[in-house]
Amino acid sequence: MTEESLQLGQPTPLPAGPHEARLDRVPNPHPDTDYLARFTVPEFTSLCPVTGQPDFAILVIDYVPDRWLVESKSLKLYLGAFRNHGAFHEDCTVGIAKTLVDLLGPRYLRIGGFWYPRGGIPIDVFWQTGAPPASVWLPDPGVPPYRAR
Repeated sequence: MTEESLQLGQPTPLPAGPHEARLDRVPNPHPDTDYLARFTVPEFTSLCPVTGQPDFAILVIDYVPDRWLVESKSLKLYLGAFRNHGAFHEDCTVGIAKTLVDLLGPRYLRIGGFWYPRGGIPIDVFWQTGAPPASVWLPDPGVPPYRAR
């Protein structure tokens, strides 16, 4: 992938939905080192597939890269594209993680979807690829259990 093919540094409209979005990856400058990269998304939104009402979440994505890093602007556009996408919390959370795993082939990835309540019940969704490498510091996601977030 060349720098010219990246969305970075170019005006890029928000995609209509996640299936229209393009995630870019860039080479990891430290492929010989285990380290954790974290993306915290405090204002994630999608739509309830039944009612069309908005759903809100805090997403925390942790991954240990191998050969590739996700380019952050493309990730922002991809995640922003969910604002008009109808899917259940579980589908959004696990689908985002699987998409990143397919793109990056990381040594480890986990996602926490901390969803705000709808109908009085918060639904938090967690998924990971397996055990993290032993040498990696894996901090707490930093999102407290539900207490009227």
